[in-house]
Amino acid sequence: MRVLVVGGGGREHALVEAIAASHLEPEVFCAPGNPGIARIAEVVDIPVDDLVALRDFAVSRSIDLTVVGPEIPLINGISECFWEEGLQVFGPSRAAARIEGSKVFSKEMMRHAGVPTAEFEVFDREDRALDYLHRRNEFPIVLKADGVASGKGVTVAKTPEEAESAVREVFGGRFGAAGERILIEECLVGREASIFVVTDGENILPFLPAQDYKRIGDGDEGPNTGGMGAYSPLLWMEPATYGQIVEEIIRPTLHQLALIGAPYTGLLYAGVMVTEDGPKALEFNCRFGDPETQAILPRLGSDLLELMVATSDGTLAGREISWSSDKAVCVVLASEGYPESSHSGDEISGLGDLPAGVYVYHAGTSERDGRFYTNGGRVLNIIGTGPNVLEARARAYAAVESIHFEGMQYRTDIALEAIELEEI
Repeated sequence: MRVLVVGGGGREHALVEAIAASHLEPEVFCAPGNPGIARIAEVVDIPVDDLVALRDFAVSRSIDLTVVGPEIPLINGISECFWEEGLQVFGPSRAAARIEGSKVFSKEMMRHAGVPTAEFEVFDREDRALDYLHRRNEFPIVLKADGVASGKGVTVAKTPEEAESAVREVFGGRFGAAGERILIEECLVGREASIFVVTDGENILPFLPAQDYKRIGDGDEGPNTGGMGAYSPLLWMEPATYGQIVEEIIRPTLHQLALIGAPYTGLLYAGVMVTEDGPKALEFNCRFGDPETQAILPRLGSDLLELMVATSDGTLAGREISWSSDKAVCVVLASEGYPESSHSGDEISGLGDLPAGVYVYHAGTSERDGRFYTNGGRVLNIIGTGPNVLEARARAYAAVESIHFEGMQYRTDIALEAIELEEI
């Protein structure tokens, strides 16, 4: 069996590793890949947004299944592009991928489906958005650019000045076409969780939940990023709450998408806030989360490729999924200047032999003459696993301490609250 993974970050490194370990013994390709992925798969120099070149490669190499990591190819219609040639894709259609491509579409779809979520308003003009803020004057408040902005188009404004600045930033062109509309919604209070399910359009197979850390600094300070760490499972979430999320958020969403002619297949990600009034949906993504995937897949006991094939050909019914009892903690190492900018070309040391229970996934690296260098904002994902969160976290941070590059930054508080819960 031949599998093509589209993408080149830490998420794709984790996906490639899990797929390559399948008992189906696949031949794995990755476009464009990265130096870490190149050690376990054949990397192909095709960018993720060149859908025609990716399709032509898949046809020429008789690819049996293409797994799409990032959202942009899905939002741009890679599934339809491949389906036209009779190729199988693990991922939703362009119409279904709008659930991530447009936050306004997603929220309006939730409203029609009866999915619990934050109250919201939508604006396509700066003056009207500012007028609404002046009239509302309730803070904190959440402001979101409508389109995809790599995790950086969301502002939780604590003051009127911060909110006004966010509105002007969105309409000022920072996010390009993604900022043609702005979503302003109430700020939900509670505990946030990342929920993954695979679905063939009818059947749902939930993964275990994870928690990510979006802000750059300890204590959730500083600007939003693409994600600075994650851990799994969530010790604070009761099984009944997870069941409620599936029944009140996931199922109605999938049903509504089918009603509007956009049945969803692949991996659906839901960002959920568990409030005093119950779980409420924050957002949906049309693909595996990053870096939550890196904390989830090392614990997966089932064959990931088998699940993907079943999802793509509609045979997911009756399947089960198994998990290791281990816990996992992921720490993201970022380059100097991230998230506002990134620094490339700094040599990375300490990536030699790592102890058991530690995984390293490359996210933004390059390689020259056998040496690794930074090549992006988020550079490496360091994952520690162990029988409890304390040990998993200790392994992750011990590995972090052995790695160095100029300007390296990371959070030191990933999974701290989970340790406290484990001691109760």
